[in-house]
Amino acid sequence: MRDLAGGFGYLLAGQRWVLRHGRWLGFGLLPGLVSLVLYAGALIGLGYGADDLTVWATPFADGWSSPWLGLFRGFLTALLFSLGLFVAVITFTAVTLLVGQPFYESLSEQVDRTEGGEVPESGLTLWQELWISARDSLRIVGKVLLYGILLFGLGFIPVLGQTVVPAVGFCVSGFFLTQELTSVALMRRRVELSGQLELLRSRRMLALGFGVPLVLAFLVPLVAVFLMPGAVAGATLMARDLVGADEPPEPEPERGEAATGAPAQA
Repeated sequence: MRDLAGGFGYLLAGQRWVLRHGRWLGFGLLPGLVSLVLYAGALIGLGYGADDLTVWATPFADGWSSPWLGLFRGFLTALLFSLGLFVAVITFTAVTLLVGQPFYESLSEQVDRTEGGEVPESGLTLWQELWISARDSLRIVGKVLLYGILLFGLGFIPVLGQTVVPAVGFCVSGFFLTQELTSVALMRRRVELSGQLELLRSRRMLALGFGVPLVLAFLVPLVAVFLMPGAVAGATLMARDLVGADEPPEPEPERGEAATGAPAQA
């Protein structure tokens, strides 16, 4: 429970950071606005077409009597739209980070700069960073789709499909959302995707405490756009401590010398 609260604390700390540095809040809103327009169009299209898609996919039910036909197809339509939202929450972050790579890279560096200590650099060109970000995002989206298909199937189980399955879906979304956001800071620290996942799995509750509230907030229109800059800032604060926790402790400073380590984030 302590890690769960700690993850939420990083999320709040990131939002406070961008509010104290208003210029970076405005700077970080631009990629989210572009992605929001694209995703709004896609979800509106799914909303209008989900009924037709369900009818096309279930011709065997055409002869069913009322009300079973309506209930069955209505349930499938709701599951299909829920799956679309599930995928949208994850891919929104990936696409926004890809579109806004230079923006969020600069924001993350500024967080490191203001918090003290070393400001890591990946040593990669912008195009190399974009390629790695796109490649890793596709891998994550592939994992999420597998989970999504599995959860979609489990959604047919009475009671379990309407209670436990959605909760698990939010946890899966929250974990991978945290990975996407921390990847900005971790890639600058030369931690590759496998290392990022291993790091977050070792502190799973911390990742969920950060990501699940964000997933729930992202379901509200426009909220994702305004929370993204603070989410990147909070993920950078988390990445600083996660990587720092794995590094060997520095020698104790001599009496009279000031300690140079950056303070741990709350």
